Amino acid sequence: MAEVLFYHLTESRLEEALPDLLERSLARGWRVVVQARTEERRDALDQHLWVYRDDAFLPHGSDGDGTGAMQPILLTVDPEQRANDPQVRFLVEGAVPATLEGYVRGVYLFDGHDGEQLASARKRWTVEKAAGHEVTYWQQTEDRRWQKKA
Repeated sequence: MAEVLFYHLTESRLEEALPDLLERSLARGWRVVVQARTEERRDALDQHLWVYRDDAFLPHGSDGDGTGAMQPILLTVDPEQRANDPQVRFLVEGAVPATLEGYVRGVYLFDGHDGEQLASARKRWTVEKAAGHEVTYWQQTEDRRWQKKA
């Protein structure tokens, strides 16, 4: 069973929170898939990860560029995409995986100011818990740190 984490964004946007979480995954030696709901969002994240900070680099690619197997971080819209043999699957803004079986960790990031994303996260919590995964819920504090709530 996978460890499934739900990150409730209340103080920052996805673009601000995602790079740090990706850096942590790479530091653990994990390969990652980031699943977005739309190609436009995937492509926007692709562009953002190149420039999110002047003193950092996140090696990544998109399933649209044909180099997926080589990428430590692979951005996709495909709920079954595993070309880079990932240990972690990030699901952003309501994206839903085919399954989290075979992953070390699944990570849902959702905007606390978006009712649709909140509803999706609640539904996925129920689904992942019923599937037997170990689920935890993290919420941002005012200083943008993560606090475990459940």
